[in-house]
This record gives sequence, C-alpha cells and structure tokens, in this order.
Amino acid sequence: MTLLTLKDAQLAWGDGALLDHVDLGLQAGERIVVIGRNGAGKSSLLKVLAGELTLDAGEVLRRQGLRVATLPQEVPLELSGSTLSVLESALHADDGREAYQKEQAARHWLARLELNADTDFSTLSGGRKRRVLLARALACEPDLLLLDEPTNHLDISSIEWLSRHLLAWRGALVVISHDRAFLRSIGERVWEIDRGQVYDYHCRYDEALQRRDLRLASESKERALFERRLAEEEVWIRKGIEARRTRNEGRVRALEAMRQDKAEQRLRPGQARFQISASERSGRLVYDIENLSYHLGERRLIENFSATVMRGERIGLVGDNGVGKSTLVRLLLGELAPTQGHIHQGTRLQVAYFDQHREALDPDATVLASVAEGSDHVQVGGREQHVMSYLQDFLFSSKRARSPVRSLSGGERNRLLLARLLARPCNLLILDEPTNDLDLETLELLEDRLAQYQGTLLLISHDRAFLDQVVSSIWYFDGAGGIEDYIGGYQDLLRQRPAASRVDVAAREQVRPNTAASPSRPRKLSNKEQRELAAIPEQIAALEQEQAQLQEQMDAPEFFLDNRRAKEVGDRLVVIEETLIDLLERWDALEK
Repeated sequence: MTLLTLKDAQLAWGDGALLDHVDLGLQAGERIVVIGRNGAGKSSLLKVLAGELTLDAGEVLRRQGLRVATLPQEVPLELSGSTLSVLESALHADDGREAYQKEQAARHWLARLELNADTDFSTLSGGRKRRVLLARALACEPDLLLLDEPTNHLDISSIEWLSRHLLAWRGALVVISHDRAFLRSIGERVWEIDRGQVYDYHCRYDEALQRRDLRLASESKERALFERRLAEEEVWIRKGIEARRTRNEGRVRALEAMRQDKAEQRLRPGQARFQISASERSGRLVYDIENLSYHLGERRLIENFSATVMRGERIGLVGDNGVGKSTLVRLLLGELAPTQGHIHQGTRLQVAYFDQHREALDPDATVLASVAEGSDHVQVGGREQHVMSYLQDFLFSSKRARSPVRSLSGGERNRLLLARLLARPCNLLILDEPTNDLDLETLELLEDRLAQYQGTLLLISHDRAFLDQVVSSIWYFDGAGGIEDYIGGYQDLLRQRPAASRVDVAAREQVRPNTAASPSRPRKLSNKEQRELAAIPEQIAALEQEQAQLQEQMDAPEFFLDNRRAKEVGDRLVVIEETLIDLLERWDALEK
C-alpha cells in the first residue's frame, strides 16, 4: 500500500537545489535510511515528508488519514513539565474516555522505553530527552515514523536497544543517521541525496554503498569524456576563426550547448582532506594513574582505578551515559580534583581537547574568523597554510567560508570545530563524541587520519564501527565505579565480555543513591528463593545466547526477504529484552 508519493518535487535553498525534479514513493512497512553529504538536504526531505516544509514546485500525495510522527534532530526548547505531560501534548482527546485512553497510551510507551512518568523533562540528559521524544512519536501510533539522527547522544546499549525496537515496529520508517552499525541493522532500502537528486537503492546499506561507488565511477568517466570532447571542439572553433573558414553552424550550436551544459554542471563536492598537526613528542610516560576515585555525593563514579598511559597508546572510553567517562577526562585534564588517589602527568604534553558539549561558536562570526583568530595562516603538519586553503580541505568553499556560523548545518558546524581543533599542534588528542553529525565520507577520513596520528589518543565514542577502526584498547566503565582494560576494539570487547551490558544494569542499580528510608535488615531467603537465585544466571546466559543467534540471523543479506520470519524474530527479540530486564531486577532483589 502506497503511503506517500513525491511527484516532480523541487526545493532550493542557498547555492543550489536540494530537490531537483525528484520522484519517490513510500510503501507501508518499509524501513528506509537516508544518506548524503552534510547540507545535501536530508533533514529538508524529512520535513517535506512530514508536511513541515512546502515544496517550491511539484506535489506530495499522501494517503487519506495518513498519520505521521517525527523525531527532530534537536530537542524543542519549548517542552516542559513531566515526561507524561510531554507525551500527552502530542496526543489529542475530545472527551473523558479519549482522555483516559490518551493517558494509558502515553504510560504504555513510557514503560516500554523505561522512562519515569513523573520525572521533570528539563532534568533529563540529552539522550533521555530524545528517548521521551521517541516515546511521544510512537504513542501517536503513526503509519510513518520519521527519525532525524536518533542515535545522537545515545550510548551504545541505548542504540542497540533502539535498533531492536525499530526492527519489531510494524509501521513505515525513514531515518537519517551517520551510525553505520545502526544503518546496517535496520535499513532495507536506501535513499541517497546527491546534488538535488535522490538515488533509490532497493537493498541493504553496504550494497547501496557499492552501487553508489559504481555510479560515481561511471559519472567520472562520462565527465572525462565530455571534458575531452569540449576541449577538442574549443580547439576546432578557434582554428576555424584563425583560418577564416566557413563554419559548420550545426557544430557551432552543438558547442554552445556543450558550454551551457558545462556551466550548469553540479560537480560532486570534493573529499575532505586534512591532517592532524603534530607537535614535538611527549615524554614516554603520558599518565600514571594510581588508586583514583571520584564520588559525586553518594554515587561512586570512579572507584580505585589505576592505569599507566604510554606515548602512542590509542584508548577508547566505553560505557553508558552518566557512568563517568567525561569525568575521568576532566580529572586527567586537571579540571576536577579526585576524591582520592593521584594522577602523575608526563612531560612535554600538548593537549587538544574536543568537548562533547563543543566550544562555543559565535553565531554571528564568519566561518573564516572562527578558525583564523586574527591570522591569515595556520600551521599544519609543520608547514604554513593559508586559512582559506585550509578551510577548503574541510569542504568550505570561499563563499561558504565568508558565511556566518548561524547558517551552517549541524554537520558543517562539527566540521568547523574539527578544523579549529586540528589546526592546533598536539601530542595528546582527547576527543569526546567527535562523530556526531559528521557525514560518512568525513567520518571515514577522520578514521584514516587518526589511524596515522603519531601522538596519544583518548576517545569517547558510542560509534561501534569508529571504535573498531581507531582504538587499540578500551577502558570499559561498568557503571558501579569500576573501569576495566581490554585489548582491541569494540568487537574484541564483546568477545571478551559478551554479557557486559546486561550484568552491569544490576550493578548500577546497587550504587544508585537511595533517597527513601533505610530498609530493614535483609531477611534469609527461603529454599525456593535460593533455587530461583541459583537458576537466574543460567537463564540469562541461555537468553543471551538465543539473542546472539537471532541477531546473527538478522545480519544475513537474505534475512529480510521473508517478512513473516523477520517479524517473528523482531517480536522474539523484544520479548527476550523484556525478560532479561525482569530477570536482572529479580536477581538484584534476591541478592539484596
């Protein structure tokens, strides 16, 4: 069943057309991922589908009664009140019965997404706020769900949870994301936006990238042939004028048409190309951390952590939001004082720090002024480079470099911040969530440059593919204050500690501050309860093994050809997820 159709859609903004005579159709139950460069028009396309943005020309045909819900890229500033009231604000009720049903629907989705109905929305973290907005969208029971960067500010366990719920959801889905593992898990069809055109690939993400590369290679060959033919014709017409021969007017008209085609060509933006400015080498020892602890009130974020960081190490910091990753970085930088323990810093350190909350950019300043800081040149890789040329390496044209920061997309702002950071010589690079909003090409280039970086790297990221490409060891934060050291990337962590995300839920519950009255002394377990407690670890292990087998089936390219089987597996994964949570809570209660 067709839900929505774009016919001859045209939309222009800034330098060129975002949609240039585009035709698209969307069927019920489809899961589509949208890819393309930053500024290509991905978010604008979603706004057109949602009816929030009007086309310059063309039309959008929607099925009568079509229900559409959106998850915006940014959390709306006007939202306030409890999480329940935020959800209810998106639903409509005309009488008492409908009002009751509205509240029940809202409470159902809050429970499904593990949210407290009474929590003040303004006190939530960015990731939890986005989970509330997702619950609000799902509570509307839409036929079409539009998600713009749903994984931003989510930790790895939340991203995996979101993947499972979206796989089990029965409605149509269109999603923008730069998280490659997430795209691989949920996408069945890919829309690529490139210079005003939307290329529709009816296949999974990796195959779509292969088809894109073949298309671009063919386009490059055709352009080279065109340029050679044009050059030959330009030589012909100049020779004809010099010799004062009678000209072939048909050939002249063809040349004029070629010149017009040349003028109207929209070439694909170049690849970003940049390198990280290296300074003099640091001392062999970077950090010596001894029995480090940091307590926040009653909560123990870091407890008795010891480690040695040597020059050239590449360490990924992994764990759920709020477990202390950024806190550890601030301790290492001297911005916080430890509750106990010591940090000995090595010699000749020059630090470049990319903060997840981002250095403030003046919205009224130009892109050029944001990097130049009063100079015409920057030092990159031991040589002086004009700041305009440097910005072109980060895909900012001369015109764009003179634009105000307020006109940039989220991805362009991230590129600008990277440009400013990487122009500073450093031998210790600390990156806190650097991949948010970066387009895939820039993300892959950053991976490559970090792999070549000769200094020491500390990286906080929830991008699993990025971690696998960049780091050589991981500090895993278990949420109870413990930090464990593992060799390898994220996949190596899973092989060494496959049940980490499950077991640590119980651990975090044990360290959560208790604001209620002190409980009475624990009673002795009955024989039945002792047997139940002893059986829980085996039950968890069996469920996790089944979960892993089902997820492995879903990774097969042909899996989604059988819609009925795909639905069965998705439903089963949801049941397993809920059962595991129940078992962990029961385990925790019995142990207490």
